[in-house]
Amino acid sequence: MGKTRDLTTGSIGRAMIAFTLPTLASSVLQSLNGSINTVWIGHLLGEGALAATSNCNLVMFLMSAGVFGFGMAATILVGQSMGRRDLDAARRAVGAAVGLVLAIGVLTAVVGWIGAPALLRLLATPGPAMALALTYLRVILLSMPAAFLLVILMMGLRGAGDSLTPLWFMGLSVLLDSGLNPVFIRGFGPIPALGIAGSATATAVANYLSLAALVVYVYVRDLPLRLRGAELRYLSPDPELVRIIVSKGLPMAFQMMVVSVAALTMIGLVNRRGLATTAAYGVASQLWTYIQMPSMAIGSAVSAMAAQNIGAGRWDRIGRITRSGLLFNLVMTGGLILLVGVADRAALAIFLPAGSPAIPIAAHINLVVSWGFVLFGATMVLMGVVRANGSVIAPLVMLAIAMFPVRIGAAVGLGRLLGPEALWWSYPLGSGASVLMAAAYYRFGGWRAMRMGVSAAAPDAEQRALAPAEQQGAGLHVPA
Repeated sequence: MGKTRDLTTGSIGRAMIAFTLPTLASSVLQSLNGSINTVWIGHLLGEGALAATSNCNLVMFLMSAGVFGFGMAATILVGQSMGRRDLDAARRAVGAAVGLVLAIGVLTAVVGWIGAPALLRLLATPGPAMALALTYLRVILLSMPAAFLLVILMMGLRGAGDSLTPLWFMGLSVLLDSGLNPVFIRGFGPIPALGIAGSATATAVANYLSLAALVVYVYVRDLPLRLRGAELRYLSPDPELVRIIVSKGLPMAFQMMVVSVAALTMIGLVNRRGLATTAAYGVASQLWTYIQMPSMAIGSAVSAMAAQNIGAGRWDRIGRITRSGLLFNLVMTGGLILLVGVADRAALAIFLPAGSPAIPIAAHINLVVSWGFVLFGATMVLMGVVRANGSVIAPLVMLAIAMFPVRIGAAVGLGRLLGPEALWWSYPLGSGASVLMAAAYYRFGGWRAMRMGVSAAAPDAEQRALAPAEQQGAGLHVPA
């Protein structure tokens, strides 16, 4: 299983590979889980159930975006604290994040259950799918406290340098969710057939069992971030830490929302180009989901590594971490793009019937768009480094500019001149703009002067007695 890794010493390249690959595998598992569950619902329950879950998934994404942002803020706080060998500060950050997100998860479940009908009407859920969507949404909302806590704990572990433990428990969650879906949908033995509620029940059971298993593992292995005795009071969020987590987390959540709104806007523009073009764009975007995964994993690794080194005051390693991240992105994302480019028609044929007129259109779209994801990955690396020191507003502004004035503006403004080609070329244009802005901010911006950290707390007698032994046992160096 995983272990806490000191990212402030040793080979940067080896550490980045060791951190990136498990994070990438976690992303692949998460995507496969969604695809497998969609297959179960489609085959066992039909199109109406698929339409219902599609509406609910949008709601889940918007809720998860906020928690992801808070998780990123906690990752940075934990990373900086571990970098400066302040184990108590790392635990305070995790405790505050867990307490905050648990309260948000419970509130989400209660308010969501009550307000689910109004929310689905606001989304203009089709009438035939309304009852199914309401049933699915209400059950899935009950899993939100566990789902949110899993995100926070896994991201906290990554901040401490452990990317393997989140992978194993993500694998457990995926195995349980995808395996239990048909059991609860159709029924098995004493388990009744629950229909669409069964799919949501499988997700809830998987989340709670995986969370329980992860918590047990953390305490059995006595991992550094566990809370014991007087430390359990850290679960009552400190106002200072809540302010940091919220103020830094919300801009990172808004970044996800900006990307989502831009994607929805682009779908609206593509829909005007006819059924074959819409279908081609849809299947090409399925490939892009996987093409982007290496850059996202590398960005996460770079952010965790930079946070620990900033906490340790090892600014001499920050430039090398950035260069290594850019190189790994070029090799991994670029290699995947070449592979998909060679086998694009075979890959597209997975989603479309042989001889479909949408296949050559999708192949052309992929050829134009996909290479820009190397630039997107470079942006993720640069933004990951600056975010590690608490700079979150500038990346949000740069992303919003790249998505709307540049990408959407090019898609609309060049449409009369280039026709549908304007849609596809707007992607590399937007990616090029984002990487230029990110590089300029990395080189000339004031992000190095920012500060984001947990202020020192006066330890009680029990903590003063235990802290040195704990820090030595955790592989941390106690300052003289």
